[in-house]
Order: sequence, then C-alpha cells, then structure tokens
Amino acid sequence: MASSIVFDTIPASIRKPGKYFEFNTRLAVRTLPANAQKMLIIGQRLAAGSVAALVPTEVFSDAQAADYFGTGSLAHLMCRAAITANAYLQLTVCALDDGAGAAATATATVANAATSSGFLRLRVGNRLAEVAITTGDADTVVAAALKAALDLLPDLPVSAGVAAGVVTLTARNKGLVANRIDISYELTATGTTLTLSGTTLANGTIDPDPATALAKVYGEQYDVICTPYNDQTALTALRTHLEGVSGALEQRPGIGIYAVDSALATATTLAGLINSGRILGAYLRGTRSPDYELAAAYAAVVAGEEDPARPFNTLELKGIAAPAVDQRFSRSEQENCLLNGVAPLEVGSGERVQIVRSITTYTEDAQGESDTALLDLTTIRTLDYVRKACRERISLRFPREKLSAQTAERVRSELLDVLLKLEDLEIVEAVLANKDGLLVGTSLQDPNRLDAKIPVDVVNGLHVFAGRIDLLL
Repeated sequence: MASSIVFDTIPASIRKPGKYFEFNTRLAVRTLPANAQKMLIIGQRLAAGSVAALVPTEVFSDAQAADYFGTGSLAHLMCRAAITANAYLQLTVCALDDGAGAAATATATVANAATSSGFLRLRVGNRLAEVAITTGDADTVVAAALKAALDLLPDLPVSAGVAAGVVTLTARNKGLVANRIDISYELTATGTTLTLSGTTLANGTIDPDPATALAKVYGEQYDVICTPYNDQTALTALRTHLEGVSGALEQRPGIGIYAVDSALATATTLAGLINSGRILGAYLRGTRSPDYELAAAYAAVVAGEEDPARPFNTLELKGIAAPAVDQRFSRSEQENCLLNGVAPLEVGSGERVQIVRSITTYTEDAQGESDTALLDLTTIRTLDYVRKACRERISLRFPREKLSAQTAERVRSELLDVLLKLEDLEIVEAVLANKDGLLVGTSLQDPNRLDAKIPVDVVNGLHVFAGRIDLLL
C-alpha cells in the first residue's frame, strides 16, 4: 500500500540515510473551543479621568474605573454596575468625551424654618443623601447641610451647588442620558418644606455619537456590548456595527444590550424600530437605578454565561433597585413585552430584580412578516459558537491542505465530529438525523474552494411547561 502521509518539514527528495521525525500538532486538539465572554462598555468620561477618550481600556475594579474615567462619570458608574452584577467580568471600556450638549439639572428648594426635629433624605438615582434637622433650623441651614451631604458622595452622577435655600443638581456628564436620573425625597421635620423641580433631572441635550467608539473597536472581538444610549439613532449605529463585525467575512460576533425605564408602549415601539436578533432591550419600569446601570448589569450577567444555549431565566441583576409594587409588571404586560421584542424584568423573593426571558428585539423578517427565528438571545449566541467551533477545527486540521478528491470527505468528517461534540454538550441536537444534510463539495465557480452546508438544530430553552391535572373521584 502506497503511503499518502504528508510531511511538513521532511522533504520527499531527501537522499541522506537517517531516521527523521517531525511533530504534527494539528490533530492534538479534539475538544471544542472555550467560550469566555468579553464585554465592552461605551460611556462618557470626565476631564479628570486619567484615560483619554476612544482608548479601549481593560477595567478590573470600581476604583480603577473611577480613576480612569473620573469619579461619578457615566463610564465609571456603568463599570460599577457591571462589576457588582458579575465580579469576574472580562471588561473593556471605550470612553467618550461629552458632546456639544448641555448638562441636565434639577433643583431642590427648601423653604421655612423647621418647627420640629427630623430628617431630610434626598435620593439621586439609587443613592441616598441624608440630613438631620433640628427645631429652628432655617431653610438656608437645611439647604447648606443638604449640599454638604451630597458632597460626601463624590461618586454621584451629579454635583451640587447651593444659593440661599435652593440646591441645584447638575449632571457630571452632558447629554440626554442624565434626563433619566430619578430624584425623590423624604422629609419628616415639620415646618420646613422641600420642592423638587421634577421627578428626574431635565434639560440635558445631545448625547455624543457612539459610532466613533464603535469604529475604534471595529477590529476587536467583544461578545457583549453595552450602551447607555437608548434612542433610535444610537441603537441603529450599534446594529450596523454588530451586523458588520458579526458577518461571514469578519466573524467577530457580538450582541448589544440597552435598557429602558419608560411607558410600555415606548419600550415596544423602540424595539420595533431596531428589530435585530443581536440586540436586547431590557425593561424595568419604575426602578430608581438609572437605565444605563440596568443595561450594564444585564450585560454583565449575559457575559458571565459561557454556555451559549443556556437560558438566563430567573438570574438576578445584583445592585439594581426593585421598583415599587404599583410599578411592577402584570402578567399581561410581561406577555406584551415578550410578543413585541422587549425583555422584561421582574421582582422575585427578597426584592431581587430577575430576568424573565432574554429575548431580542427581532420580531419581523425583511418582508415585515412575523418571525421567531431569532426570538431568544440564546439562538444567535449558539449559532455564533457553532461557527466558531467549526472554523477553529477546520483551521487546525487543514492549515495548508491540498484540494484533492479526498479532501471534501475529510473536511466533512471533521465537521460531523464537531457537531457530535456540540450535541454531547446539549448545544445542538439531532445531528445524526440531519447528517445527510451535511454537504461538503468543491465550488462550481472556484476550483480552489470548498463549500459546505451545515445543518444546525439548536437546543432550545425550557421556557414553558404545561400540565393538565385530571381530577379523579
């Protein structure tokens, strides 16, 4: 039997007698590739930050984020929320400078002297500043004390100023994002009153363009990208980026996550405008946590799951404030979300904010027809991993292969082995039932190219169980 063994370093023309051995490592790896997830945050920095804008930087702690991007900056607070939700996160931040917009503001106006002792608590987002009030304290005294209490919290997303009895809160970063920061108060002292300019900061304008940061990281692989911007323009830029890097030519797949705290109709309308199988819109109405922190926490939880087919149902978003009972979703509201491309959250036991079901914003195909192909986030993550496993196996086994009559069958054998291993991990299923559909052959247009058709039946999540109980008397 003639030898068909191919050597890389021992030439066939050798004449000198000897026993020659080379090492072949192409067959060493028989397992599937690891699937560690890298997360990217895009958010605004402050001038005090030590890292310049548009410099992708790994972050390992809250303190690092504060140093790199400025204490209380959008980037810092998103990092804190992400690390709180997943302490072992592989996190990178590409920060943005503020744009040409204005910073959002709010006022807290104190009036009248106190006629009894008590306290004043002012909440900014999910943070609390507290002031003790003594009988006879003038409004200006209470206002100054409130400003001092806010100054003790340098990581707030706002700075405080005081003039007479008016405390002014100014967002540290310019833009629309800060308009979504809630403010509320509790006052127990009598006589003194407090009047807020609104329930949120207001009048922030013009967010920076996230496309500049996305362009900066285009050549890198980030599995999960978190954005604080939840308007159609910013999310369309994110969709364009994800479609570009995740396509068949670039093959650096990722998903994007944003969050909203708004009316249900606003959330579903926005999801319909995005309609992407790679973008998830998290929704929690009435939470004190800013929605950019909600997005960061959700993204961190997703990045913590290496099994692409495993659902996220019931996982907690640590650090996110549970909304008041009257703001929590009814069953019908949750169903409305899930039918319209919105991923709702709910409050479980112990007032823990939990994922209901991680669905994408994709609800319709290009023709406007209802389509559930990419309903669950696990579907696109599974497809991305199957592609990665197949690509790496072919790259390892055939780095310098000749294309002969036998090559196609060898390639098919390797692909089938990959699929069977994926089936063992319950990532895909029915491999043998579909194996006749696994086709590998020479291209009809390029004699140096092999084409393959790989049937993939992804493992679905167990989201619904239905049982009938028959009464027997």
